[in-house]
Amino acid sequence: MKVVVTGGLGFIGSHTVVELQNEGFEVVAIDNLSNSSVDVLDGIEKITGKKPIFENIDLRDKSAVQDFFKKHIDVAGVIHFAASKAVGESVENPLLYYENNINTLIYLLQEMVNLPQANFIFSSSCTVYGQAKNMPITEDASVQPANSPYGNTKQIGEEIINDVAKVSNINAALLRYFNPIGAHASAEIGELPLGVPQNLVPFITQTAFGLRNELSVYGNDYETNDGTCIRDYIHVVDLAKAHVIALQRLLEKQNLEKVEIFNLGTGTGSSVMEVITAFEKVSGQKLPYKIVARRSGDVVTAYANTDKANNVLGWKAQLSLEDALISAWKWEQKVRS
Repeated sequence: MKVVVTGGLGFIGSHTVVELQNEGFEVVAIDNLSNSSVDVLDGIEKITGKKPIFENIDLRDKSAVQDFFKKHIDVAGVIHFAASKAVGESVENPLLYYENNINTLIYLLQEMVNLPQANFIFSSSCTVYGQAKNMPITEDASVQPANSPYGNTKQIGEEIINDVAKVSNINAALLRYFNPIGAHASAEIGELPLGVPQNLVPFITQTAFGLRNELSVYGNDYETNDGTCIRDYIHVVDLAKAHVIALQRLLEKQNLEKVEIFNLGTGTGSSVMEVITAFEKVSGQKLPYKIVARRSGDVVTAYANTDKANNVLGWKAQLSLEDALISAWKWEQKVRS
């Protein structure tokens, strides 16, 4: 079966392409290379023995999206990762985020409603919960006013998918995931942000390697055990496998609703300082860091209740925080060697 993965050369997208190919799917990866590299195709081929079909398309170009689906009418499913994803950047440049994250989704759905099979996996986020009142966060937790334009694009995206599914043949899974980290065990693919990293772990590994003078910790006066923010850090390989399972569920018509929602996380929260300490332990590297002002848009604590994903989807995270940090460090060392 042919599956389209938008943002297929990005961090989570490339790992998902690997898992799809390992399961025998024919993959078409779409990417505009704005935050990725065409070299990722070689890494995927080294791991799986097969290079996916690649289309260099900017999904903001409506006519290009239309032309793509005219050529690939036999698509069985679409997994949609392509989006801008940095909370801080979205606060500074909201129009970029609304254009890139909302318009592209609409253009995809406009073409998908005409496909014989319209199975859609949406890369959503725990940011839709805002600062949830209760921990761990269940799928029944109320969607709070977004703390950032990025979070708002995920909320709006979910609403659009729900509305379209009601009046079309689209079946969808909204995967709300927490904080993906790590790299493939082979160190052939991993997270390689262009410019200054917006996420914690690549900033840690770049600092450990000497590319950054020191790590900035955004605030140490939050109401947590050590004053730093708490997140649920999930290994990207575990996350990628969840996308394959969710797609198979739709293909086999096992979904109980037109649109299903699943939290994807480990169920455990780790503070920024706990992640730094864990990295120092597994890498043997002392990490220079400084405490700086809080970052606009950050919530204090967010970690998942994963019961629904475990029991209904049939997926459970297998890899630990330490596993993820070791793999991220191996990837950083290989990229810089």
